Amino acid sequence: MVFKQPVTIPAAAAEIGSLPEGQAVYLIHAREGRPHLGRTNILRRRLTRMFDKWKLGEVSSRIDYWPTASRLEQWMLSYQLALDVFADEPERALRLPKPAYVKLLMANPFARTQVTTRLSGAQNVFFGPFATRGMADQFEAQLLDQFQLRRCQEDLAPAADHPGCIYGEMQRCLRPCQLAVSSEEYASEAARVADFLTTRGQSTLERTIVQRDRASQQLEFELAAQLHSRYDKLAALARQPGELPGSSARLSGVAVTASTEPDSVMLWFLRNGAWLAPVTFSLAPIVDKPASLDSRLREIIAGLDAPKLPLAQREQHLALLAKWFYSSWRDGEWLVIEDFEAAPFRKLVNAIHRVARGTGTEPSS
Repeated sequence: MVFKQPVTIPAAAAEIGSLPEGQAVYLIHAREGRPHLGRTNILRRRLTRMFDKWKLGEVSSRIDYWPTASRLEQWMLSYQLALDVFADEPERALRLPKPAYVKLLMANPFARTQVTTRLSGAQNVFFGPFATRGMADQFEAQLLDQFQLRRCQEDLAPAADHPGCIYGEMQRCLRPCQLAVSSEEYASEAARVADFLTTRGQSTLERTIVQRDRASQQLEFELAAQLHSRYDKLAALARQPGELPGSSARLSGVAVTASTEPDSVMLWFLRNGAWLAPVTFSLAPIVDKPASLDSRLREIIAGLDAPKLPLAQREQHLALLAKWFYSSWRDGEWLVIEDFEAAPFRKLVNAIHRVARGTGTEPSS
C-alpha cells in the first residue's frame, strides 16, 4: 500500500495548537525508545491533552501526522505504519483483534471442522471472518447438521470395535471411526463441505436443484420433496453468515469511503483476501479525455492484479476488513465482487455517488 507523505511538526505547544481538528493518524517520535502510533477523530484536542499529560515537548522530538477522511483509511494507514515502524510486532502495536473463522481441516485424513482465529495450513479451507466467535460456532453447528462430517476432535484410529458416538447412532455422521465408510467415501463428503464453503453454497444449491428436477421428471416425488427440503435448508445455511463471510482465499470486494481530496472518493479493493493499493477516484470531469464513470471504473478494475500473500499476512488483511465492517462506526460502503470480470459496475457507481454526497453508511457512534 502506498500513502501520501506525512505532515511533520516539532513537538512544541505552539505547533500543536495550530493543528487541524479532524481525523488523522499520528506518529510521535520519542527522544528515547520507540515511537507512539495513534488514531484520532480530533487531532488537535488529542495531542493537546497528551502534551499536557505527558509533556510531549520534553520526551518527544517531532510528530508526524496524516489527515484521513474515514475510519477505514485510519486503520489501513496505521497498519502500514505498524509494519514499517514495528516490524517485529505490528499486530501488538496496532492492537488489532483477530476475528473468528470456521476451519475445515483438509490435511487431516478424516477432515473435521473447528472454530479458530488463525489462518494456518495451506490445504485447509477457512470460512469467515465472523463478527463474533459465537456466530462462528453457530454456523459450524448448522453446517454439520447438513453434512455428515465427524464432530469429534480426536485423531481417529478406525476399528470395527470403536465405540463411536451419539451422532453416528443418529445417522448424522458417516462413522469413519467404525469403518462404516471407506476413507475415499469420507473424503468425498469432506470435498462437498469444502465446495459449499468455497462457493458460499452456490454450487451445492445448483446441484441440488438439478437433482430435484430430475427426480420430479422421473416421477420420484418423495425423493424430489426430500431434495426440495434439503435445498431450503442449504439456502438458509448459505444466507445465515450474512454479507461478509466467505472463503478466505477468494473473499473479494471493494470499500468506498470519503477522501481528503476534493470531489473524490477512495476505492479500497480486496482481492482473494488481500487489500490492494487504495485508489483515489475523482468525480470531476476530465476535460482533455472525457469518459463515463463506468468506463473509468472498468479500466481501473481491469488493471488490478491478483495478489499472492502468505496466510499470516492474509490473516492481518482480513482482520482489518472485519474491524471496519463489523464496527458500529463503519463509514462508507462495501460491495462484494464475486468475479472481477463481471463486477457490479452500476452498484459501484451508485455507491460512489452516495459516498460523495455524504449519504453512504454513516458511523452510528
